[in-house]
Amino acid sequence: MIEFSLLAGLLAGLLGGVHCVGMCGGIVAAFSFRADGTHPPFRMHLAYNLGRVSSYVLFGALAGALGATFKLADFMPVQLLLYALAQVVMILLGLYLAGFNRWVLVFERAGGAVWRVVKPLFQKLLPVKSLPQAVLAGMAWGWLPCGLVYSVLVSALAAGSATSGAALMLAFGLGTLPNLLGMGLFARQIQPFMQRLWVRRAAGLMVAGFGVWGLLALAYSTFTHP
Repeated sequence: MIEFSLLAGLLAGLLGGVHCVGMCGGIVAAFSFRADGTHPPFRMHLAYNLGRVSSYVLFGALAGALGATFKLADFMPVQLLLYALAQVVMILLGLYLAGFNRWVLVFERAGGAVWRVVKPLFQKLLPVKSLPQAVLAGMAWGWLPCGLVYSVLVSALAAGSATSGAALMLAFGLGTLPNLLGMGLFARQIQPFMQRLWVRRAAGLMVAGFGVWGLLALAYSTFTHP
């Protein structure tokens, strides 16, 4: 089911832009203006996001490798449980994006301790003056405790290998690019639209729909190929 997971990860990143506006708006704003008040060139925004997505890929590889220990031991019930858990978390994530619950914030609180260590390093990189510095700042940005990222990481854990986990988080990271690049370049135009209730509800319910679809696919596979 890796193809389905990759598509779900890509669309979760794309549709999760309604969350990115609130979570990353301050960081994007810090990246969007130089000390003299001018905008940095587009390549700087690409470098920030290259670093951020690179961190996601690393997370995915680590999560996939951890999940692979169950696969190597042939713990089939555990593999199925991980996949089912990933779909449930996807549903909860969609409901969170739609504004119906806040359960995925548990993941953000869990990552807060790590971010407290990374944040001082991130702040030392500001203001960014070069492309390598922008990549490093982006990599630190990737450690921001985010319920959206951590929710998709559960799917990476269920991917079954480091390669599949990394591919899933790469797909997710690519899905976030249009929103976060757009925020960096057109923040004033994009933010009001992304905060509209109907936009948030539609995006969230579509993400939740992928979780439901995944559970139905798992149930069908289990009952037809016991």
